[in-house]
Amino acid sequence: MLHRSTNNLAIKYFRNVAVFVTLGFVFLTCAEVNHEKEKYTKGARWHHYIELINQAVKDYKDCSNENCSCFTSVLKDDFAVWIKKGGITKDDLKAAHSFGVNYQILSHKLFRQEECMFPFRCSGVEHFLLEIIDNLPDMDLVINVKDWPQVYHHQEPLPVFSFSKVADVNWDIMYPAWTFWEGGPAVWPIYPTGLGRWDLQRDIITRAAEAWPWDKKEDKAFFRGSRTSSERDPLILLSRKEPALVDAAYTKNQAWKSNEDTLYQPPASEVKLEDHCKYRYLFNFRGVAASFRLKHLFLCNSTVFHVGNDWLEFFYPALKPWVHYIPVKSDLANVRDLLLFAQQNQDVMKSIANRGRQFIIDHLRLEDVSCYWKQILLKYAELLKAKPVKNKSFKEIKSTL
Repeated sequence: MLHRSTNNLAIKYFRNVAVFVTLGFVFLTCAEVNHEKEKYTKGARWHHYIELINQAVKDYKDCSNENCSCFTSVLKDDFAVWIKKGGITKDDLKAAHSFGVNYQILSHKLFRQEECMFPFRCSGVEHFLLEIIDNLPDMDLVINVKDWPQVYHHQEPLPVFSFSKVADVNWDIMYPAWTFWEGGPAVWPIYPTGLGRWDLQRDIITRAAEAWPWDKKEDKAFFRGSRTSSERDPLILLSRKEPALVDAAYTKNQAWKSNEDTLYQPPASEVKLEDHCKYRYLFNFRGVAASFRLKHLFLCNSTVFHVGNDWLEFFYPALKPWVHYIPVKSDLANVRDLLLFAQQNQDVMKSIANRGRQFIIDHLRLEDVSCYWKQILLKYAELLKAKPVKNKSFKEIKSTL
């Protein structure tokens, strides 16, 4: 009796163990399934972005530095209207005179009207004109040194050179901005006359980037700038709500009068461009026109988040979304999702940062800037229908170097 009872207990015990083991097995299997499901779900969430990046990189072919050919498409687009019209007439030039600073190149000498509203900007332009003047034929030209373009598609085209424009809105011919040499915005405490020479900034920011390799950078986005447009507001508000995701704040600008102008908080201090390098993701917004900071941000070897695609400088079209930078909608509707994607896909972000920096290092040297100046002025001269007649009121501009 005792023996049979012991056997029954043993059988019951082993059955319970078996059930326990079986249940344990089922439990572990479910945990593993859930884990795999979670991994799949996370991967599926970002699949769209990964596909965009992979396809963009697959389709991209790096350009050549020969004759600054990276920017040939811009030259063709900007002069297409003048080629179609059969050239630039004396009347076209006369109509353009009031839209910028008037220059003449005669016998490899540079002349300019007496007045220039922004002397440092004119000086920045004149540096490049004088550098290439021995290779230029005689011509009259009108160079706009204001922040915004001058000629709109609702009016007849005029031969005006501007540093920035919206391609389907403005006729202006884009030239490399004065800021490559001098006359840039003075909001960053670097030079008394503004941002300063591009070749010097390349060295300064590159050294800073070396001090902040990817693994040491803060895993958040960063922006400092004035409220030149309410387009920037959503990022500032997101920063206040989720400071672990983004550090963004408004600084003063010339029009600042109260905290209302900085979205109801005291203005933040300006931050030198080289100090942006401590962050993994850097935001670029347009200002009144294209922002001068874009080329500098790439040098940090951080991933650039470029907001909107309307405003251009001459080198923008050669930079490709998802290859060199992350494109962000102008209304910032997708900005939070993109930042979460960035934080969860570090290898992808690091690769984009590397490609963006390498493009700027390889293709936006000072010699490339001078080359593009030369290319656009030679093409412009080909289209001129009238030979320049010396304006006796103009003064000769000579190199100060």
